[in-house]
Amino acid sequence: QVELVESGGGLVQAGGSLRLSCAASGRTFRNSSMAWFRQAPGKEREFVATINWSGGSTYYADPVKGRFSISRNNAKNTVSLQMNSLKPEDTAVYYCAADRALYGVGFTTSDEYDYWGQGTQVTVSS
Repeated sequence: QVELVESGGGLVQAGGSLRLSCAASGRTFRNSSMAWFRQAPGKEREFVATINWSGGSTYYADPVKGRFSISRNNAKNTVSLQMNSLKPEDTAVYYCAADRALYGVGFTTSDEYDYWGQGTQVTVSS
């Protein structure tokens, strides 16, 4: 079966950095777009960042532009999210997502993704 496993979450002070990683197994996603979403308690899951199949195109939600960077390593079937200058409002469970479709352009809505990890908690203290 397909499995996505996130890691790297934790507690960090405002202004600090974390790097999240997502390891995929059971299927290669080297030709598929991948993304990160996040969800705070009582809130809808929201888009954070996406990267196309080749890694040559990325798109970020406005609140994280200039602070977060998504990247991928297709040889390792992984995707990462480097988070810098973290703010308390970044506190959420972060989820890795993958698209089943090949050569997708990337999407910003969660219903476009087919596979999801269990999430990793990121807590930013002020």
